[in-house]
Amino acid sequence: MDAPTTLGQQPFSILIAALGGEGGGVLAEWLVQCALRSSLAVQATSVPGVAQRTGATSYYVELMREPLPQASAPPVFSLNPLPGQVDVLLASEAVEAARMIERGYSAPSRTMVIASTHRVYTTAEKMHMADGRYDTRRTREAAQALSQRAILLDMDEIARRHGTILSAVMFGALSGAGVLPWSRDVCEDVIRGSGRGVSATLAGFADAAAEAAAVTSRGPGSDEGSDAAVRVGDADAIRVLQAAGLADPLLREWCPLLAELPQPMQVSAAHGVLRCRDYQDDGYGREYLGSLGRLARAAGAATGSVTTGSPTSDALDEAARQLALWMCFEDVIRVADLKSRPGRHRRVREEAQAGREDIVRVTEYLKPGIEEIAAVMPQRVGTWLMRKATPGGWLRRAQIGLHVRSTSLWGHLLLRALARLRPWRRASLRFHEEQQAMGAWLDAMEQALGQAPVFALQLAGLPQVLKGYGDTQLRGRQNYARLWAAHVVPAFGGAIDPAAAARQLEQALSATLSNPEARLDAGAARPDPGAPQTIRWIERRRPAERSPSESA
Repeated sequence: MDAPTTLGQQPFSILIAALGGEGGGVLAEWLVQCALRSSLAVQATSVPGVAQRTGATSYYVELMREPLPQASAPPVFSLNPLPGQVDVLLASEAVEAARMIERGYSAPSRTMVIASTHRVYTTAEKMHMADGRYDTRRTREAAQALSQRAILLDMDEIARRHGTILSAVMFGALSGAGVLPWSRDVCEDVIRGSGRGVSATLAGFADAAAEAAAVTSRGPGSDEGSDAAVRVGDADAIRVLQAAGLADPLLREWCPLLAELPQPMQVSAAHGVLRCRDYQDDGYGREYLGSLGRLARAAGAATGSVTTGSPTSDALDEAARQLALWMCFEDVIRVADLKSRPGRHRRVREEAQAGREDIVRVTEYLKPGIEEIAAVMPQRVGTWLMRKATPGGWLRRAQIGLHVRSTSLWGHLLLRALARLRPWRRASLRFHEEQQAMGAWLDAMEQALGQAPVFALQLAGLPQVLKGYGDTQLRGRQNYARLWAAHVVPAFGGAIDPAAAARQLEQALSATLSNPEARLDAGAARPDPGAPQTIRWIERRRPAERSPSESA
């Protein structure tokens, strides 16, 4: 009978889940070097992957907790982690942690989960027509329920604060958790031996170690305090405006207006008014807050009088968010403004990891059609132009392909010239059309909030189908009109019960967002048979009528 295995004879396993470019390989090497300096047997393997972001990569490290006796046989390590047999799960991002937990690597009786709470959005999240982000609260709940201990902190914020790589912060959090079989001095000596960015790396390491140690000392269940930013109130809305660096006159004007709104919608309203100001001007922000005031009065809601989580509060909050996005619709002016901002060029250089002496050229591929051109024209001119652009005609098919190098002088000046058309936007055809649609939606929201809050919640999310510009924007407007005719008009006409109308609108909206190009709503309004239709005549010639060259 074999002798029982002591804890010191069991391998200590660490599974690292990281994304490409975050230094996961560097972290694994640091752990190996620490183990070797501590005379511990160690083995490290990695599984590179091509994921929807920058390439998700897993690193697996197994080491002995104590030095082996000289006469003992070498240990047998596993090349791959086994579900439920991992001592520490270290993840650089929230969904990466959830991915590993879903695969069963975290065991409630054994595994410590150390993960960052920040997000790097997947391609599927970015492509979703609505808010396709994964709920990080579910990740937090899973980490706490399916682990022996969960240490959750924003590692990305710590890395940015000290100008270091994320792996240094992960290394610090792992050291601060107190699970490594060596002292912190060994970790710091290994970092110093790397010889690159030592001061910044040590600063990020120390900050993360201190924060992880503080979470550990608070005991189980204390991690929930780090999610306090999710629970917001009126003071948080005021801080949103203050953090934007607004001038005192605007703060004195807008803060009381925000305070008059129901508390569940105040933070969304604060972000929305800043977005509207950035999009157009201060007056546009006032119009936005005025529209929200209309909705709050229609719901009979005053500050603090709406219960958080009720259909009314959720409808008001969703309306504040969707109205801000709708009022800041994308047009040629907006696109040119965003593409020519200094912050975008800095972000591109950072993502390309370009040095000070490196030359980075950015080429914008633009292909405006007649719709985009008419959209920024004065209302009468744009209407006349669209009337001339008959379906199937050459004017409707005409598109101008432009390759604009925004990092060159002439390209930057061209984009800034288009961005300077912002004051003319209020007179444009697109602005007039959007204002008409928004007015009808606001009127419907006022009526629904006062009579059927459950239906108002679904109606508040209807503008989600309106996205982008060009063909995407046209398709969104068609879907919006279809859903409006099939579900909103009958609901207000009394032809259907509000609860049933809410369910039907929710299902139709979800189906449209999941596949915006298909006719998913069986109850959708059909095209008018009497409307003008383009007819193409194709004459099929007989073989005898073909020319000799065609016959050849």
